[in-house]
Amino acid sequence: MSQKRGREDGPTRVVVTGATSGLGRELARQLGARGWRVAITGRRADALQETARRVREAGGEALVLPGSVTDDEQVRGHATAIRAAWGGVDWAILNAGVGDSMNAKEFSAEAVRWTFDANVFGVARWLEAVLPGMIAQGSGVVAGIASLAGFRGLPNSGPYSASKAALITLLESARVDLRGTGVDVVTVCPGFVKSEMTDRNNPSSMPFLMETEDGAAAILQGIDARRRVVHFPWQLSYPTKYLLTSLPDFAYDWLAAKLGPLRKKRPSAEGEQRRGKNAP
Repeated sequence: MSQKRGREDGPTRVVVTGATSGLGRELARQLGARGWRVAITGRRADALQETARRVREAGGEALVLPGSVTDDEQVRGHATAIRAAWGGVDWAILNAGVGDSMNAKEFSAEAVRWTFDANVFGVARWLEAVLPGMIAQGSGVVAGIASLAGFRGLPNSGPYSASKAALITLLESARVDLRGTGVDVVTVCPGFVKSEMTDRNNPSSMPFLMETEDGAAAILQGIDARRRVVHFPWQLSYPTKYLLTSLPDFAYDWLAAKLGPLRKKRPSAEGEQRRGKNAP
């Protein structure tokens, strides 16, 4: 894989989705500190403006693009706006994602659809938008933020684990297909990193919880090195990726059932709305 960190003729042009808070905001800020041009997307315009302020304060240029990765027209419009402003994009860090708990005893097809729409199809929409330009220019990096939760089906996490497993496989296939084009694909599988999403978790269910700044730095270090799969922290990621995936199914079922009561998350605002609609 290519080892080029950025464009040789000027600041690298990068888009970061889901940049209103957490990892997305911190990734944008750290890229701004490199003096790069950072396009940021997210649903909350006020929070996005705060991210832009931090990018500019760090020394970068910010392009604010409010909107959702679940909206086809908005994604296409954002990609068009980036091309109009900067002529294209060199890096795409596809970070936007959602997650709520769901136990199969109360199965919700709508919860699965909602999760996949952001976590899988949101990435797919941006891949469709940026890959043609990257292939045409003969260079580029796409980094998709998956999760260690994608390596096995975690209890009370069916939609989230399934969406991240789908994303890992989608990016792996794209990585193989794009060999020889100059476009690198990096799959990022973090453990627990402080964010608005992890703030809704049971604290006892998050071993080796990382600070947001450290998580973003680990992601950028992996992208700079063009690692095919970036996973961290090692204390959690190595057992998950290399041991848990090899555990016999009967042993995994026993272990996962023991962990189930800990794997509960306070619902998001969208989750509360879904529950309200389904209430008798």
